[in-house]
Amino acid sequence: MNYCIKSWFLFLTAGLIFNSCNNHPSESEDSKTDTTAVSEPSGENNLAYKWGKLALAATANDTERFRPRPTVTSRYLALTFIAIFDAWSAYDENAIPVYMLGVEKRPSDEQTLSNKEIAISYAAFYALNEFFYSDSLMFDQFMDSLGFDSELLSDDLSTPEGIGYKAAHDVIEARKNDGSNQYGEHPGAPTPFGDYTHYQPVNTPDKHVTLGRWQPKYFADGNGGKFAPSCLTPYWGNVKPISLDSSSQFRSPAPPALGSDQLLKELQEVIDLQANLTLEQKALVEFMRDGPKSVQQTGHWLIFAQDVSRRDNHTLDQDVKMYFLVTMAAMDAFIACWETKMYYDYARPYTLIHHYYKGKDIQAWGGPNQGTITMKGENWIPYSPETFVCPPFPSYISGHSTVSGACSKVLELYTGSDHFGESIRLLPGAMTEPGITNDSITLELTTFSETANMAGRSRVLGGYHIECENQEALAMGRKIGQKVWEKYLYHIGSGLN
Repeated sequence: MNYCIKSWFLFLTAGLIFNSCNNHPSESEDSKTDTTAVSEPSGENNLAYKWGKLALAATANDTERFRPRPTVTSRYLALTFIAIFDAWSAYDENAIPVYMLGVEKRPSDEQTLSNKEIAISYAAFYALNEFFYSDSLMFDQFMDSLGFDSELLSDDLSTPEGIGYKAAHDVIEARKNDGSNQYGEHPGAPTPFGDYTHYQPVNTPDKHVTLGRWQPKYFADGNGGKFAPSCLTPYWGNVKPISLDSSSQFRSPAPPALGSDQLLKELQEVIDLQANLTLEQKALVEFMRDGPKSVQQTGHWLIFAQDVSRRDNHTLDQDVKMYFLVTMAAMDAFIACWETKMYYDYARPYTLIHHYYKGKDIQAWGGPNQGTITMKGENWIPYSPETFVCPPFPSYISGHSTVSGACSKVLELYTGSDHFGESIRLLPGAMTEPGITNDSITLELTTFSETANMAGRSRVLGGYHIECENQEALAMGRKIGQKVWEKYLYHIGSGLN
C-alpha cells in the first residue's frame, strides 16, 4: 500500500469515531451462533483494529499535551492491549490471561464474536481512560457510536461487560508499583512519573565537565526563548518487564572508548553523512523521527501492525493477539534500552563532535535551507529542527533501533514471513526545513527486518547516534523479540512448559 505523509497523520484522526465503524457489534447480543458460521469483519473493519486506531489517536494527543515521552506511552499502549487480550482470553479455548484473575472460561456457546467485541471494548475503554484520561470524551463518543453504555460499571463476570471491566481493573492494579511511578506512589518522588533515582547529569547545558557523559542541550521553545529538557524517565530501567527475566538481561557491551579509532571513525561518518544527505535520506530521517502528532516508536510499529491487518484481512482474534504481541515487545524493549542507556550514561554525537572537532573546519549541514557549508566543529548540529535538537537522554543505545528490532522480529514470527511490502511517500525536509520545495520521495518498506534497519539507520543519518549504537540496539531488540515471542506462545496456549 502506498500512502503519502498527509494520509499517515489523517489515518490517526479522520473519520475515527463515526465514519470508520458501522457502529454495532457483528452479531446480536443474544446470538449463540458459532462465529465460523457468519461473515466476520476483517482488516480495518474488525473491532480490535478500530480500537487500535483510537489508541493511536490518543497517543498522538498525549505527545501534543505532554511532549514526547516514548517510555511512558509504550507502557500505556502495552497495558491497554494486555487488558484487551485478557478480556478476549475468556472467550478463547486456550488463551491464558496475563493479569486477569478469577474469571473462568466462558462456555463454548458464549464464545461468539459479539461477546468478544463487547468484552474487548469495555476492557479497552476502561484501560484507555486510565492511561489517556485527557481523551475521555473521545472514548465516550466511540463507545456510544458502537451502541455500548459508556457509563456502565459491571462486576458481573458472567457477562462480557463485566469481564471487560475486570480485565482492565486487574491490569491496572497489577502494574501499580511496577517502577514506573505512574501515580507518584514512590516516596522518593511523589509526583506522577517523578524520578525517584534523583539522577543528575554530571554535565550541564552550559558546562561540560566530563567527556563521554551525557550533556543536556538547549532547545528553542518556539517563542524566542530556550530551555534545556531534563533527562526523560532516567529510572525506566527499574520498571518491571513483562517477558524479560530482568531489564539488564540483554545489556549491551560497553560503547567505544573515548579517543578510540572506532569512536573517531563513527563520529566522522556522522559528519560526512550529515554533509551529504540525499532527499531519500532526509525523508527517512523525518519519517522515523515522526510528527506532527507523533505516536512515538511503539505507535509507529502498531501502525505497521495495522498495515499487516489490512494486508492480510485479519479477524478480531488475529488482531487482538498481534497488537498484544507488538506492544508488549515495544514496552520491554524500552525498559531494557533505558537500563543500558543509564548504565553507561554516554554522550550524544552532538557533544562528542563539538569536543573532537573544536577549532577544525568541517563540511556540515548549516541549518534550515542553508545546505552544506563550512563551519567550525563546535558549531555542528544534527539534521533536526531547533525545537528538538536531539533526544533528552543518554545516547548509548538507540531507542528507535531497540524497539524496531524487537517489533520487527515478533511481526516476522507472527506472520511466518519477513515480507512487509509497504511504501510511504513523503516530502523530504518538510519537518526540518519549512518552506522547502522538493519532489516527493517514496520509501519502500519491503521486509520487517529491513524496516527496522531503516529505522535504526535513520538515527545515524539524523545525527542522533553513531553506528555502533544502532547495531547494538538492533541486536538487543531482536533478542528481546524472541523472548517476547516465547511469552506470547505461552499466553495463547502454545509452547506450554
